[in-house]
Amino acid sequence: MLKKDRYRAFVDYFSTHNPDAQTELNYHNPYELLVAVILSAQCTDKRINQVTPALFARYPDAETLAASSVDEVYSYIKSVSYPNNKAKHLVGMAQKLLADFNGVIPEEVNDLQKLPGVGRKTANVIASVIYQAPAIAVDTHVFRVANRIGLVDAKTPLAVEKQLVKYLPRETLAIAHHWLILHGRYVCIARKPKCEECPITWMCRYYERNRMPGTKRKKAVGEPQ
Repeated sequence: MLKKDRYRAFVDYFSTHNPDAQTELNYHNPYELLVAVILSAQCTDKRINQVTPALFARYPDAETLAASSVDEVYSYIKSVSYPNNKAKHLVGMAQKLLADFNGVIPEEVNDLQKLPGVGRKTANVIASVIYQAPAIAVDTHVFRVANRIGLVDAKTPLAVEKQLVKYLPRETLAIAHHWLILHGRYVCIARKPKCEECPITWMCRYYERNRMPGTKRKKAVGEPQ
């Protein structure tokens, strides 16, 4: 399958079968999403969703978070990965947000990355989800699945991002991030992808290369005749 055909098949399939894909992090406003995404680094969304209700009740905005101590914030997030660093990042993020951006979450990726705890991936999430910017965040799921399917041939997250931005239709970039994450989280898992359950093996380069010779499978929903 040619790359352009693979991209077309990818967009056609997921836009039909998962047109409302979105983050599994719970949030109510840009501030809460930013906090949740910072916390989610190398941690599951499920765990973050268990932690944030109490955290947001105590710190409903950047002002209250900025006025807190790292030790107190730590007490709310100690069950997540790397809680010491993340507590420092959250307090620092809130303080810089107030000092440099008047408490408003910036729209530009470069400005977002000036906030403590905000790398390129987090910045792209905020820009695309909150401001519908043509950006795509590359986490471990996106990196793995995009390479496996054959959408990209890339060895770094930045290279994956550049190729996806180049070939995906601009209007699909934000939701394609969620398509790839969810597929990687539940089907195309890291150690042993569930190819026997996967509905897109017909467009997948990994499946083409690794299936047993002579193996037959049922035609998937959405697969061209």
